[in-house]
Amino acid sequence: MPGLFNKKAKTLLGVDIGSTSVKLVELSRQGDRYRVEAYAIEPLPAGSFIEKNIAEPEAVGQALCRGLARARTSLRNVAVAVSGSAVITKRIEMDAGLGDDEMESLIRIEADQYIPYPLDEVAIDFEVQGPSTRSPERVNVLLAACRRENIEVREAVLALAGLTARVVDVEAYALERSLGLLADPLTASRGALVAVVDIGATMTTLSVLLGDHIIYTREQLFGGRQLTEEIQRRYGLTVAQAELAKKQGGLPEGYDREVMQPFCEALVQQVSRSLQLFFSSGRYSSVDHLLLAGGTASVPGLDRLIEQQLGTPTKVANPFIHMTPGSKVKASALASDAPALLIACGLALRSFD
Repeated sequence: MPGLFNKKAKTLLGVDIGSTSVKLVELSRQGDRYRVEAYAIEPLPAGSFIEKNIAEPEAVGQALCRGLARARTSLRNVAVAVSGSAVITKRIEMDAGLGDDEMESLIRIEADQYIPYPLDEVAIDFEVQGPSTRSPERVNVLLAACRRENIEVREAVLALAGLTARVVDVEAYALERSLGLLADPLTASRGALVAVVDIGATMTTLSVLLGDHIIYTREQLFGGRQLTEEIQRRYGLTVAQAELAKKQGGLPEGYDREVMQPFCEALVQQVSRSLQLFFSSGRYSSVDHLLLAGGTASVPGLDRLIEQQLGTPTKVANPFIHMTPGSKVKASALASDAPALLIACGLALRSFD
C-alpha cells in the first residue's frame, strides 16, 4: 500500500474523488512548459459519498471507468488524495545527518507521541522540509498519518477501474501545488495573502495561503447544490438541465436578480464569516486577493458580484492558464471546467517531482 507523499513515480494520472464527481487530469511537460493531454469530470450517483466517506465503492469505480473512457487516457498509474480532515500532520525536528531509512525507523518508534490511533491502523509517511532555523544540524520534517481504511477504500475503487495508486497525497497540498502555477503578481508574491474559496456541491472551503503554503482552512455547509436546486424549483428543470443552465446561462429574464443575486449574497456571508474567524485567530485583518474554485466558480459573473460585495480583487482560478491543450482536449471546455480541476491538476503534477 502506498503511503502519503510517495516519492518519484512515472507519469501519473491525477484522480480527484470528490463528493459529487470524479475528476481526472493527465499532464505532460516539455522543458518548463506543461500540456494538458486529457481530462474528464464524471458525476457520481447520489449516495456515493456520505459525510466525506466513500459509501458505494462500486458506483465510484464505475464512474471512474466512464471518466477514463471520456478522457481517452492510457495511463493506469495514478496520484490520488485524501481530505485534510482525514490526515494528522505534525512538524518535527530531526538530525540532518540521518538517511531516509533511519528517519523512518525513528519516526515509527516515536509515532505514538504524535498519533492518537493504534499504529497498526494508520499509514505513516514523512517529508523533509528543509533545514531548521534553530540549528544547522537539524532539519524540519513533516510527519503525516492517515487511517489505513481511508487509503484502502481508494485503492479498492481505483482497482475496480483498472487503476493503481502510486502516490497518495493530501488535498490541501495538491491545491497548493496547483495554485503555484498561477503566475499572477498578487498570487505569486511570497508576501501575498490569498484566500481560495472552493465552492463544492454541499461544502464551501476557505483556504488562506501565505505565499505557497496554506495557513488556514475552514469548511462551511454551503454549496452550489443550493443554486442548482433553486434553478430546478423555479424553472421546472431536471438536475442535469439546471447544472448546464447554471454554467452556460440562457435562463429567463430576472434570473440574475431573483436567483443569482440571493445565492451570491448568501455565499458572500459564508465567506465573510469565515474570513472574520480567520482574522480573529491571528495577526491579519485583510487578504490581498480572492480566488474562486470548484464547479460553481465558473458561473458567469459570480467573480464580479463577489468582488463588488467584498471589495477584494476576485478572479476565477485556472491552473491551466499557461498550458497548451492537447489534441484530445477542447480549449473552451477546459477553461470552463478549470476551477473544478485544481486538486486533480495538483495531483497530476506529482509526475514531475
